[in-house]
Amino acid sequence: MKIGEVAERSGVPAKTIRFWEDQRLLPAPARTAVGYREFDPAVLERLAFIRHAQAAGLTLEHIRHVLDIRDEGQPPCVHVAGLIARRLAEVEARLTELARARDQLAALAARAAAQDPADCRGYCSIIAE
Repeated sequence: MKIGEVAERSGVPAKTIRFWEDQRLLPAPARTAVGYREFDPAVLERLAFIRHAQAAGLTLEHIRHVLDIRDEGQPPCVHVAGLIARRLAEVEARLTELARARDQLAALAARAAAQDPADCRGYCSIIAE
């Protein structure tokens, strides 16, 4: 399949396919006599996996490592489970951080709503207090 057909069937733009090929997420496809990429149909499954892995928050480096494990004939699920556990912990920590920021912003918004603009002192008394 040519890159346009792969893009159409996978829903992944041709530019992204070329980028992922450059990032070694896709094996180098065969080339036609005039230099066009000629992809094996199996690339569609690989592209779907990459998209799902990205949606789960895995980096391209993590995805490449998973693909390398699979390409070596090993089952990558134990490795993937570890990646998912670490990513989940990162997301949980970020949610905690965002909740603290939300609480602080809500307190500042309440202070701002209660303050008369004529009472503003220094850089900004809403934040400085």
